[in-house]
Amino acid sequence: MKTVESPPHEAIAVTHVQAPPPAGDRRRRRLADQARAYGFLLGGLVCFALFSWYPAIRAVVIAFQKYTPGSEPEWVGTANFTRVWHDPEFSAAWRNTLTFTLLALLIGFAVPFVMALVLNELRHAKAFFRVVVYLPVMIPPVVSALLWKWFYDPGAGLANEVLRFLHLPTSNWSNGADTALVSLVIVATWANMGGTVLIYLAALQSIPGELYEAAELDGANLLQRVRHVTVPQTRFVILMLMLLQIIATMQVFTEPFVITGGGPENATVTVLYLIYKYAFLYNDFGGACALSVMLLVLLGAFSAVYLRLTRSGEGDGA
Repeated sequence: MKTVESPPHEAIAVTHVQAPPPAGDRRRRRLADQARAYGFLLGGLVCFALFSWYPAIRAVVIAFQKYTPGSEPEWVGTANFTRVWHDPEFSAAWRNTLTFTLLALLIGFAVPFVMALVLNELRHAKAFFRVVVYLPVMIPPVVSALLWKWFYDPGAGLANEVLRFLHLPTSNWSNGADTALVSLVIVATWANMGGTVLIYLAALQSIPGELYEAAELDGANLLQRVRHVTVPQTRFVILMLMLLQIIATMQVFTEPFVITGGGPENATVTVLYLIYKYAFLYNDFGGACALSVMLLVLLGAFSAVYLRLTRSGEGDGA
């Protein structure tokens, strides 16, 4: 008699489907996550409020007061603005600041872009040259200014020593009224261009290579490729860095303070240096804050107009 074996029993996997948490639990969990997120943001908000927003608001208030540390402030209306406006150094400070900004755009804005183009074309030792270009940014600004002060020394400075070795006429550099401002622009460009070069380099490396290949097939040379491919593709970065550079150069202080002391003959007195003189040399905090408010209003108005114009240009281009 043939025995029919029954098939082995197959294990049946039972999957337990977990029920979704109640709506109340989900709401409490979401609120807890949001509370943790706002808790992390709270530290940054407190730092900004104490060290940025409060001093700015306080400076606007003091601009309308007669105030010296340790005394009771007295409201004087617009008297601080009137006194600062009629200061003989006021016009010189604004003239030097605007000239410095213009020279920085002519010298310091083109150099980082050209440097980034050169670094982007290198095939070997890219990392080494990037470190070399960025190295001045890692030097403290005061140390950098002191190095250049020795470099510009008309007697034993390295700049004039090199000129003497080449049998070329020497210069007064930062000690001459005609050359002091240009000398400071060179210092500021050397000390701050490293970060700008790296930003430009990142923008250049994001450009698709097919665009350059198409331009080469059309017979475009190097300058034509830069004009018709590189500049349009990096236009947004160029415009933003131009705005940031103008705002930064309008607030130049370290170079004239350390290297020239505002001289010679007030040739390098800038607005920020004049603010320093009002506050810490003249002990006139009302005048210093009035001048600060003037600078704030000017930079704010310029930034608004600049962003409006660039946004309109992008809209027309689109």
